[in-house]
Parts: sequence; structure tokens; C-alpha cells
Amino acid sequence: MISARQLRLGILPILASTLFYITPVQAAEFPGYEVAPERRTTGIGKFYMGREISFVMGHQAAGWLNRPGRIQEEMPDEVVANMGLDPDHVVADIGAGSGYFSFRIAKLVPEGKVLAVDIQPEMLAIIDQRKAADGVTNIEGVMGTVDDPNLPPNSIDAAIMVDAYHEFDHPFEMINGINEALRVGGRIFLLEYRGEDDSVPIRPLHKMTEEQVVKEMGVFGLEWTDTLGFLPWQHMMVFTKVAAN
Repeated sequence: MISARQLRLGILPILASTLFYITPVQAAEFPGYEVAPERRTTGIGKFYMGREISFVMGHQAAGWLNRPGRIQEEMPDEVVANMGLDPDHVVADIGAGSGYFSFRIAKLVPEGKVLAVDIQPEMLAIIDQRKAADGVTNIEGVMGTVDDPNLPPNSIDAAIMVDAYHEFDHPFEMINGINEALRVGGRIFLLEYRGEDDSVPIRPLHKMTEEQVVKEMGVFGLEWTDTLGFLPWQHMMVFTKVAAN
């Protein structure tokens, strides 16, 4: 049996190829992609702008996403409080999983809504079950794909990705889709474990440096607005869409 500590240390993603459904690695004609199995470490052997992409955590680990220790490790209530949302904002939670952040955000946008985007129908089913149980009406599940968040253009005020971006099989296409969905002035909140900090007890492919994130977001002309430093182990980076597509 896999312990919570093993999960936290990143052992689960190593087992993903046998335990979970993994989208096949495919070559792509976009900047920065390289399929190089000979360079594979603990990821999928596909590289984007020099970074190897990690395995995806499957829906079987949904319980771990709601572990009690996450409150101290990731401070989710403080995260959503620092998003500066208006009551009528539309927010996309990309890689929403079991809705850990979606339900917290929904409370802050009573006149708006949360678009909970995930590629696993099992995760969206978990969100629907909780919506029904809790009487939440302003969360909408969105079935995305590995290369498309399935969001209409100019439709969201903010997007948040928590410990998810490093797992995207097609990061260029996904951020392109999110960028197109953002209204001008809209923001992306990207949370990743700090790759610069060896004391953060997460495997390297499940962390990202600030420099790498800025490089990858810069492809789309997104403005690096801030990095909030209150989290114990993660960057909370903010990028703003400053011009229309």
C-alpha cells in the first residue's frame, strides 16, 4: 500500500505508467517540443523548452488530493483569498481534479462561476456528486483534452493551475487555449513546487523553477505580474494578459 508520505514525495507518478491511464506521447509541430526517450528520467520522455514532462496523477488518487495535511502544505484558503477575485468573475480551474480549489473559489464568485476543467470524466463525476450534496450551483464541469481546455474565447477573468501544469502533455496548446479564453486584463495563477529549493520534498519533475515558468509563459506575451511568496513549498506566480490576441 502506498503511504501518504510516498505520495507526497512523488513516488505515485513513477508508478503511473502501470496504475493509471496515460495519454500516449506524440510528436508535435510546436516550438520547444522534443521526444527523446534516451533522455527520459522519471517522466514521459517528451521535453518542452528543455523540461521533461512528468506523468499524470490519475483519478484513483482523488482521495489523496483531499488529504488533511494539504491545508498546511498548500494553504488553499489563503491561495484563493490572494487571487483578488470579484463576485462576478468567471474562473477556470485547470486540472481541477476532485474540485479541491474549485469549491473554495466558488464561494468568492457568487455572481460568477467556476469552470472546473479536467480530462478525466471520473474527476468531473466526483465534482458533480459534491455539487449535488452541497447544493453548489456555480461550478460547471468542463471536459478538456490533453491539448485543449475547451474554453470559449474571451470568456474567463482568471485561470488557476495548482501542481498541474508540469504534467500537461501538450503545454503549448493548453496555455494557448487558456490565453485565448482570457479577457484582456485576465490573469493566470500558476502554482508549482519550487524547483530552486532542494529542501522541498518533491521529486524534481514535479517541481518548476520560476525562471522556467517565466520562459514558457513568455511565449504567449503574458506579463509576469508577481510571485507571491507566502506558501511553504510552492511558487504562486501571476501572469496577466495585457493585449488582445
